[in-house]
Amino acid sequence: MPWKGEKDPYKIWLSEVILQQTRVEQGLGYYRKFISAFPSVQDLAAAPDQLVYKYWEGLGYYGRCRNLIETARHIVYDLRGQFPNCYEEIRKLKGVGPYTAAAIASFAFKECHAVVDGNVFRVISRIFGVDRAIDSSEGKKLFAVLAGELLHKKYPDVYNQAIMDFGAVVCKPVPLCEQCPFKSRCQAFLNGMISALPVKSRKVGLQKRYFHYILFEYNGRFAIRQRSEKDIWNHLFEFMLIESKVCLGRLAMVNRAKRNGWLDNTGYELVECSGVFRQQLTHQIIEGRFARIKLRKKPVAMKGLIWVKKEQIRSYAFPKFINKYLAECGLN
Repeated sequence: MPWKGEKDPYKIWLSEVILQQTRVEQGLGYYRKFISAFPSVQDLAAAPDQLVYKYWEGLGYYGRCRNLIETARHIVYDLRGQFPNCYEEIRKLKGVGPYTAAAIASFAFKECHAVVDGNVFRVISRIFGVDRAIDSSEGKKLFAVLAGELLHKKYPDVYNQAIMDFGAVVCKPVPLCEQCPFKSRCQAFLNGMISALPVKSRKVGLQKRYFHYILFEYNGRFAIRQRSEKDIWNHLFEFMLIESKVCLGRLAMVNRAKRNGWLDNTGYELVECSGVFRQQLTHQIIEGRFARIKLRKKPVAMKGLIWVKKEQIRSYAFPKFINKYLAECGLN
């Protein structure tokens, strides 16, 4: 991986933020794009928000991108471009938790802070037979103590990278126990507990939501708006949204638009209505469809809209759910 052996705290921070809640296979491409577009924290701080979101598009968990932008500007404008060089100061950066701070402090500055990610949880819980839930407060504290005791004090960066790699390559969710040098003393292997460890206590149910988007077109331009609610896809763009408790058909979508004051009875043409689109997020399932409506006059009831030409749509960052439709209908 390009970030292995990296000593630049900016690049380490960037890679860690991208890899939060993201598979390495997916994050690698995004990391390379970001480094190419924003090779320094100064470049990232100077970039327009919308450009950064466009590069982040499709990666999900957009709060990470917001924090990335704000933290880059804090480093450049408040800290005079100097990335903090110790764990305590790094931890103060917005969006930086104990794991990310430990990774930056260890890899960039060789500070003795153990990096405890999912791979490390798995290795320690199996080798030592620890059955405390890794998502509990008690479990997190226990694993942090154990990881700190195991940390090589002279080469913390090398050790942290080694145990993370070991969890990713050998002690995987489905481990390669026959290749493992610790199998003679691994408690999970010796006691038949491999599939039971590590332990997780939380089970979060999936919430199902129904999103119906209406693409209003007037004089060759489409109406879009930026999401600003404290909800999924914050700061990304979308079309006019109708959220409901069930999946609506085309007539129901039009009627809801009329009740919202977006349409009158005659000043529009329903061009098309899509089939049902679906996207599963970590804790939510989004389902719904899209209706394309041509207007004969520009509506006054819809505030906060940006009217953009078809060829301009691709320059805005949309959620994956909307991009699927845009690609299918040729608008992106």
